[in-house]
Amino acid sequence: MKFNTILTIILLAACTSLSMAQDRYLTRSGSVKFFSTAPLEDIEAHTNKALSIIDIKKGEVAVDILIKSFEFEKKLMQEHFNENYMESDKYSKATFKGNYGSNENIANMVDGTYDVVAKGDLTIHGVKKAIETPVTITVSGGKLSANMVFMANVKEFGIKIPKVVVRNIAEEVEVTASFEYEPYK
Repeated sequence: MKFNTILTIILLAACTSLSMAQDRYLTRSGSVKFFSTAPLEDIEAHTNKALSIIDIKKGEVAVDILIKSFEFEKKLMQEHFNENYMESDKYSKATFKGNYGSNENIANMVDGTYDVVAKGDLTIHGVKKAIETPVTITVSGGKLSANMVFMANVKEFGIKIPKVVVRNIAEEVEVTASFEYEPYK
């Protein structure tokens, strides 16, 4: 009798974990790039190593990006970015944690393209800021993807730009992100 009870508890736990796992989708290869246009120079960097998890039933999403994973065309620019501006040894990652609300079509993986608004906390350079940004979520053939573009003000995140290079770096940076999710197992 005890064996059947224990087996039932184990099976219930496994089924609960399995059903919860089907609600969550993950990527370890999210694409994030930023673009800065200034009078003297355009600056662009990208990474394909962003980690993101989305819970389609709860409408919650989290993103985690290692700052040092951003790559630049010029290695010296990358070095200055990490050492002088982002202080990536001290502030090693950028994060977003928030939600886009409830959407039955997304929660039930109904094929289509859905425009939602993600609201949450974006943390860059150790500074947490509440943001809202439009996000396009696409469900197609059991696959899930999300795309967004938003502007980030450098000063609002405590990133100091020396006067000597102020004409090289824009005060606002365009951030573009794209995630192709897989079921979390």
